[in-house]
Amino acid sequence: MEPDLAVPPIYSPLRSAIHPRHVAIDAHTAAWAETFSIGSPELRSQLVKSDIGTFAARIFPEGREEVITIAGDFMLWIFGVDDGYCEEGELGTRPGELLGALARLIRVAQNPEAPMLVDDPLALGLRDLRYRMDRYGTPVQVTRWVEALGDYFQAVVWESFHRVQGTVPSLNDYTMMRMYDGATPIILPMLEMGYGYELQPNERDHTSVRALAEMAHFIIGWDNDILSHHKEHRAGGYYLNAVRVLAHEYAIGAGQALATAIAYRDRVMVLFLRMAEYLKVTGSPQLRQYIDSLGDFIRGAQEWEVTSVRYTTPDDPANLPSTFRDTPTDDNPEPLDIPAISWWWDLVPDLLDTTVSQGAAYGPSTSLHSFLHPMTQRTA
Repeated sequence: MEPDLAVPPIYSPLRSAIHPRHVAIDAHTAAWAETFSIGSPELRSQLVKSDIGTFAARIFPEGREEVITIAGDFMLWIFGVDDGYCEEGELGTRPGELLGALARLIRVAQNPEAPMLVDDPLALGLRDLRYRMDRYGTPVQVTRWVEALGDYFQAVVWESFHRVQGTVPSLNDYTMMRMYDGATPIILPMLEMGYGYELQPNERDHTSVRALAEMAHFIIGWDNDILSHHKEHRAGGYYLNAVRVLAHEYAIGAGQALATAIAYRDRVMVLFLRMAEYLKVTGSPQLRQYIDSLGDFIRGAQEWEVTSVRYTTPDDPANLPSTFRDTPTDDNPEPLDIPAISWWWDLVPDLLDTTVSQGAAYGPSTSLHSFLHPMTQRTA
């Protein structure tokens, strides 16, 4: 068994915030899990104790409570799928059967009125979530949510294949797939719903905005890998996370792999902050809110993971940090040597500081396209 690793404070110069109704939100999610019998009684008890509703309240500190409860209930549901189906259940070692089971759930998400899985607790919970999403989200947002759920399902089947084979994927493949099997993209439409707006496609789907969202997925996923390493490797079964992948990729020990994982996520965090500043200068008010929500999502996940019994594992205490650091362990501005994401660094020009300092001259009405191509900008 690998040695137990002490995780140092993580670099996170982001605000700490939580919705004032977080206690009621967490209680709602716990009650929802019981109402729909999510997972086995043992798994459900573990999930209810994990303060997942509190996690949702950290993601939307000023958001609409109705949407926050949907997010909290959904995250508990997705843990029920991940833990019950994919990691600990029998289907987790049967990729073909797992794919079929998840495909049926996707059909329920697409068309909740379809007479399928009418006695299945996960399907009943998913129907409830979908109907509530329809109340607070636009058709486009709900469609994006369903599509992102499908991407997540494909990613966990990919992971199931490696679980069956007992193999460790390459660093590039893992980095690419980790952005999906962490389920973080499914939350993005909810970030908009939570504050009652719809980000326009010309902003949301712009390459730089999409890259910023992917950076958030990366940071949240790798933070989870770092902070859950104790829980996963102590469980004794097959597990897949960034620490293990780096150790395999570079033939290094677990301690060095942990330090490398922290350095890599720090470099992405530095880039995320630069890109966020860059985009907020002339982005619409909705884009600025979206970017702020990505930051809340990152910090909320970190604070939940260092306090939730899901990761602190009181019966076998994990050596997790109780504070965060203000400076990165690695602020190298060069791209990481991971082809799936190295192109992110090409999106922030060398003249960033000059461009940002001039941003006020262009004003909020300047288009995102012209801002991202400074030579086409108009003077005030």
